[in-house]
Amino acid sequence: MAATKEEIKELAEHIYDLDAEVYVHLGSSLGRVFNRDRERCVNELTELLTTRPQGHLVRSELGLIANMARTIEDKEERAMCMTEYNRILNEVMSLPTSFASGDVIDPILAKLNSFNVANRFSNDDHLIICISWTYGSGGIDVGFKLADKLHINYYDADIFAAVLKRLDAEKDKTIRDAAGYAHVSEELQQSPASEFEAVTHMSLKDHIKYFSRYHGLNRQDAVFFNQSDLICDMAKKEDFIIMGRCADAILTNNGIPHISIYITAPIEQRIQRAIEVNSGLDRKKARHFLKKLDKKHAHYYNFYTGRSWGNANNYDLCINSASYGIDGTVDFILRMIGHDKDKKKSE
Repeated sequence: MAATKEEIKELAEHIYDLDAEVYVHLGSSLGRVFNRDRERCVNELTELLTTRPQGHLVRSELGLIANMARTIEDKEERAMCMTEYNRILNEVMSLPTSFASGDVIDPILAKLNSFNVANRFSNDDHLIICISWTYGSGGIDVGFKLADKLHINYYDADIFAAVLKRLDAEKDKTIRDAAGYAHVSEELQQSPASEFEAVTHMSLKDHIKYFSRYHGLNRQDAVFFNQSDLICDMAKKEDFIIMGRCADAILTNNGIPHISIYITAPIEQRIQRAIEVNSGLDRKKARHFLKKLDKKHAHYYNFYTGRSWGNANNYDLCINSASYGIDGTVDFILRMIGHDKDKKKSE
């Protein structure tokens, strides 16, 4: 039975309260995901939870709360917060509007799959999984569920932008308004609708401002180099899953072990999924959008890595998610990294 608006609002309140609880245990204002007044945040969360196209925002916010909860030093407090997180996550995933609803599986292809994979990491290595994916293949859902199964941190574009923002705030010893970080979010966060918006050009004044801020580099180059440094620094400290960001090439160039995965699906499955999560798209527009987005991703990846995006030679594993479905793809990857690593993360 579908959840009522009151039940969804209550769930939103639980998410807000968990964020507040994690903040109390961490004792840092930088630990808050929702740092505005309770009523406004709960109302926004309620709206997100009832609107499927924005499901990825709820996922990112939950993922960021979980990432911070795992840093709580006291074991009992950490266990309490993670137990509440798991309960909330299960409720969110049960919603018909959840980011976990729907799938990309092709039943015919699913009958044909088989695999034989081996362990990649020793117990002394950090487990780092880099996932590249085509829009509409369910890659984001796979990455989020995989991180939750392994109990490790998850970073997508939204979370990565938030991390960079917080590091910048720490560096400046001040917490700025989110509008002050538009230069970060513009490069790291792109909504499907933005692909059809007209290109805007900066004024001479803006060019001069950003030239000074980025020491002569354009914004996209500066953001790329900053995120590259952050990815390498994170790799020395923690296990995590990272979505995109050219992380596979960055880690390879720095000699840091990782698993690189590319997830895609047949164009018809991708078109159908794009229409499901973007109500404003018809089949013709969805096909055009996917081709344009693929071209954009390929150009960005090729420019900064010198590699070909989607070329099987550049990845440890390429998966047709239509052959397994989202949960099946997660299970596929779990077997790839081995049961020992999975058990280690569950302890």
